[in-house]
Amino acid sequence: MTGRTRIAVLVGLLLGNSLSAQQGAPAGPVPAPSASTSDVAPETPPPAPPPAAGTAPRAAGQQPAFRAGVDIVSLNVTVTDQQNHYVTDLDVNDFGVFEDGVKQDITFFNRRQQPIALSLLLDSSASMEDKLPTLQIAAGNFVRRLRPNDLAQVIDFDSRVEIRQAFTSNHDELAAAIQQTTAGGSTSLHNAIYIALKELKKIKAVSEEDVRRQALVVFSDGEDTSSLVSFDEVLDLAKRSETALYTIALRGTDTQTKGFREAEFVMRTLAQETGGRAFFPAKVEDLNGVYTQISEELASQYTLGYSSKNARRDGAYRRIVVQVARPGVTPRSKRGYYASTSR
Repeated sequence: MTGRTRIAVLVGLLLGNSLSAQQGAPAGPVPAPSASTSDVAPETPPPAPPPAAGTAPRAAGQQPAFRAGVDIVSLNVTVTDQQNHYVTDLDVNDFGVFEDGVKQDITFFNRRQQPIALSLLLDSSASMEDKLPTLQIAAGNFVRRLRPNDLAQVIDFDSRVEIRQAFTSNHDELAAAIQQTTAGGSTSLHNAIYIALKELKKIKAVSEEDVRRQALVVFSDGEDTSSLVSFDEVLDLAKRSETALYTIALRGTDTQTKGFREAEFVMRTLAQETGGRAFFPAKVEDLNGVYTQISEELASQYTLGYSSKNARRDGAYRRIVVQVARPGVTPRSKRGYYASTSR
C-alpha cells in the first residue's frame, strides 16, 4: 500500500481556491468559506400532483447521453416497503418526478447496480480509543463488500483530517488503511466531510461507461468540536454535490445532552438532503450491521434522469419530489439541486 497521505487544507475565502492535497504534508487549518445561502432546516416542499405516465425513457442498462447545452438531472432513488425491505422490481412507469411541483419527463432509467465512488470517513478522536478496534473490523468488512469496479478512499479525522488511502479498488489497501487509524485529538467532523466532498468531486467520468454513483459514509461518536468549516458551509456543499451521505452517529449513555442533539441534527439533515440515510446505533457492536445495511442499499438503488422543463439558468435551488405509484412503498432521493448559471 502507498504511504500515508496527509492533506493540507486551505480553503481560500476570497480567492475561491479549491482544496489541495499533498503526499506526506501535515494537515493545516481550514478557514471557513463564505457564508452559505442555504437554510439548515429547509421547509418541506408542497405536495406534488399525482404521477402520470411519462415519455419513453432510455432502456435500462444504458448510460444517459451527455449532450452539449443539455443539463441532465440525475437521481439515485431508494425504495423501501413497510417492513423496510428494499423494493427492486419497479419499472419506469411506476415513478413520477416533480421539480418545484412540475412533472418532469423521465428520459433515463436504470435499476442495475452501477459502479460506486465512495469516501469512507472514520472518527479517530480521543473518545474513540476503546471503540476503535470494533469500528476497524466493521469498516474493514464493509470495504470488502465493494465490487471490483468500485472505487473507495479512507479518511480518518480527529483534530486533523488525513487521507489514509487515496481512491482505489484494492480491498487489501483499503483494509490496511483502516487498521492504521489511531485514536487521539478532538473532532473536526465538518472539516472531514467538506474535504471528502471536494475529493469526490475530482472523480470525473471519462466516458459514459465510467459514470459512477457517489456516496460518502461517515462515522462519529460525538459532535464537532474543532472544525473551522461551519455546518452551513458543509450543508451547502453537500446539496451542490452529486453525493449521497450516509451518516452514523453513535448514541452515548446520555442522549439528552446538547452536544448529542446537535450531532443528531447535523447527521440527520445531511443524510435527508442528499438522499442518504442516518443511523444512530446504541452501541459500537451494532456497527457491523449498520455497514451491512448501507452496502445492501447501495446495491438496491434505481437511477433516474431528466432534463428540467425549467430552462432558466438562474442558479436557484429547485425542490425535487419523487413519487411511486405502488401502495405501501416509500421512495427516498435527494431533495433538490442548484440550477446551472448562465455561461
